[in-house]
Amino acid sequence: MSFKSHFALSRSQQNGIFVLVGIIILLQLGIHFFDFSEKRGTEKDSPEIIAFRKELDSLRKLSVTKKDTIYPFNPNYITDFKGYQLGMSVEEIDRLLKYRTENKWMNSAEEFQKVTKVSDSFLNKIAPSFRFPEWTQKANSVKQKIEFTKSSGTIVVADLNMASAEDLMKVNGVGEVLSKRIVKYRSSLGGFVKESQLQDVYGLSPEVIAKILERFRIIATPKIEKISLKTATATQLSEIPHINYDLAKNIVSYRNLHEGITSFEELSKINSFPFDKIDIIRLYLTID
Repeated sequence: MSFKSHFALSRSQQNGIFVLVGIIILLQLGIHFFDFSEKRGTEKDSPEIIAFRKELDSLRKLSVTKKDTIYPFNPNYITDFKGYQLGMSVEEIDRLLKYRTENKWMNSAEEFQKVTKVSDSFLNKIAPSFRFPEWTQKANSVKQKIEFTKSSGTIVVADLNMASAEDLMKVNGVGEVLSKRIVKYRSSLGGFVKESQLQDVYGLSPEVIAKILERFRIIATPKIEKISLKTATATQLSEIPHINYDLAKNIVSYRNLHEGITSFEELSKINSFPFDKIDIIRLYLTID
């Protein structure tokens, strides 16, 4: 076999090689004469991409604004996470939580700083967002002690709504457990409206209540947001003292069955309704 025979190609093989070489040449010319990077740049700056960028920038600005906004809140209910969000240190949060575990309450920005020991600059930043119960602010702006005369002479009494657990423990017959129970119940009400509400504190005898009222009276009355008996939901009604959720559902069912309630006296027709507590209950309701 001759050396030349190894490179002998048929006619069809030769045509195939020519076609392949032609394709390679065309590809090289295409790469050389066409700028593909320009096309990519045009797509990058297309109207759709520009509009998307603007929308993304606006969302970023909005998220920054929301992050910096501090919505109104009661600092007595700051949690670990809320304190972290506000920028409080671990030590400041721990001081606050320890104070609250002792069943004590802060009623002003000054008290908040005294308890947590936050800096003046930090307090000035978050204090405008503090929202304390209105009755505490009213109490801070009026006398917290009053005088009245009995046969035994002039007696000075303090505000029952401002008394701490330690203050109440000074009354004979009120120990640590009862004093904390009184403060806890007062907090659940948003403040005592009537002194007779002391009767609803478990463990307080009439004799001890009488002794408490010798030293404490309601001076600053809390403002109550009354709800309409005609439109209140069962959940709203269940938040009123002496009305549990089952009773609230009975009230709503009675109202729906009789197409409304026209007077407080009508409530006595509802099964298990504590009509002996109506004087307290009606403080939180309106028939209008």
